[in-house]
Amino acid sequence: MTWEELRAYCLSLPGAQETFPFEPGAAVFKAANGKMFGVSVTTAEPLDISVKCDPDIAAALRAEYAAIVEGYHLNKRHWITITLNSDVTDDRVRQLVRDSYDLVAPRARATRKPD
Repeated sequence: MTWEELRAYCLSLPGAQETFPFEPGAAVFKAANGKMFGVSVTTAEPLDISVKCDPDIAAALRAEYAAIVEGYHLNKRHWITITLNSDVTDDRVRQLVRDSYDLVAPRARATRKPD
């Protein structure tokens, strides 16, 4: 997966935005509510992305994949960093990005019908 493919996937999620609040080249992907779901340095070699993850799932992923470690410069319990083009398939990377997005994206409110 290239940087362009990763970026395109992140931005394909509903309401996703790309910001650069940190150092130049450190892309932060946010849901429509402004909450972060991914962080990646555009020029990193090897390319990686940090995503939010359920703590229990994160522990299992770190045990299964050499390319998944605790989140770099993020809450180690709730974030993982995935090195791309390693032992994690592109499909799995996309799923983990989507899972991260789903953890932070605003939920549709159920509207109550009048009695």
